[in-house]
Amino acid sequence: MSFSSEAKKEIAAETPDKLCCRTAQAYGMLQCGHAFSPSEISLLTESEEIADVYDRLVSRICSVPRPTRDTLHRRTTLHQSTIPDPAHRLAVLEHFGHSGGEVSLRLNRANLDCDACARAYLRGAFLVCGAVTDPERDYHLEFALPHYNLARDLLTLLREVNFPAKSTTRGGNYIVYIKGSESIEDCLTYLGATRAALEMMGVKMVKSIRNDTNRRLNFENANMDKTVQAAVAQMNALHRIEETCGLTALPEELQPLAKLRLENPDLSLRDLGEMMDPPLSRSGVNHRLQRILKFAENLEN
Repeated sequence: MSFSSEAKKEIAAETPDKLCCRTAQAYGMLQCGHAFSPSEISLLTESEEIADVYDRLVSRICSVPRPTRDTLHRRTTLHQSTIPDPAHRLAVLEHFGHSGGEVSLRLNRANLDCDACARAYLRGAFLVCGAVTDPERDYHLEFALPHYNLARDLLTLLREVNFPAKSTTRGGNYIVYIKGSESIEDCLTYLGATRAALEMMGVKMVKSIRNDTNRRLNFENANMDKTVQAAVAQMNALHRIEETCGLTALPEELQPLAKLRLENPDLSLRDLGEMMDPPLSRSGVNHRLQRILKFAENLEN
């Protein structure tokens, strides 16, 4: 089961206590489902649990028979709930203050009675038209709606409850979305998917540790490459001096370090410095090696 499906399953398992909030959730599922008009009221979902919630709430809230359930076998198994009777469809629309003759579908605020009703409505909307990306891949939560004005109303409602929602279009649908892991975690918690929010936090933490480890390894590898390249350049310079004029041509203070480097090509600058008599600091060793490299360059000139 996908991360999004698990989040929806968690939300679907909880039913609001207050009647007004159950009504608001039913309204969100009806409005944002597959169809909500005099000619068709229906829901299409891959989740049997969501279809069960839809059927139960619609029947109890609107006092109509339970929607008719069909199972469709397409690319995936879909559960379709419909209200076949025109009189029952009209009763559902009228229950939420819709005549069916509206030019465009809008959110009727009269169905959001208390402060918690906005949350209930958004829960219902997310169950039927929402999705959240697996946090292993990206941080993205969205609602996909076919109605422009309804999408704008949903966007406004999300912003009113302090979520930084934005909108776009995709494939003929109007998309209301939230980006950013913290905002999505807060939204999932708000909708009732606390376990999904905690899982996202855990995934983010693991990704952060993994990224920090990779950055550190890359830094260490880069430093190792630089160290190896520097050692190779030093060895080449010393061999050139040996073949050209001998190490005794070097200034007297550079000769002990030159011999030590030739005998220990793999040692770090710090280790070379500790082997000197008297010991040298890392920067002191580096300074003398730079002088040796310069001496070798002058030989070529």
